[in-house]
Amino acid sequence: MNSLEDIGARLQRSSADGSPAVLADEYLQAGEDVLSHWALGRGFEPTNETREGFRLLALHRQGAKGEPSFNACRETCRELAYHYNLVTMEPDHPDATKRLEMMRLVAMHLYLFVRGKMEVSGLGEFCCASRPLRTGTDR
Repeated sequence: MNSLEDIGARLQRSSADGSPAVLADEYLQAGEDVLSHWALGRGFEPTNETREGFRLLALHRQGAKGEPSFNACRETCRELAYHYNLVTMEPDHPDATKRLEMMRLVAMHLYLFVRGKMEVSGLGEFCCASRPLRTGTDR
């Protein structure tokens, strides 16, 4: 598993290298790695189970136990899985490049949320409530 810093650095770069399926796997794996860091940080062994066919969704479920504010990123995880399905089911679709870019951005969003939650345990109830981290203020 890559470090959070490595995951963030990789997601910052747009990439045209690799087939759509390879890039989709990479972005999904980044999401799983981010949630694995969250589980480890909370003292859990990251699950290898799946929910609706995705380990990502099982990791989210595990990560939300006892942490209601973590549910804020549930839809982000589901969107990452949705775009994964779009890309892998139709890799030659004319919008495959756009779908991959959206997948990268959603994975980055998940990374920023989890990193923020790890730095500030009380980070807002909403996924995008990271203003205190961005501005260096407490409100």
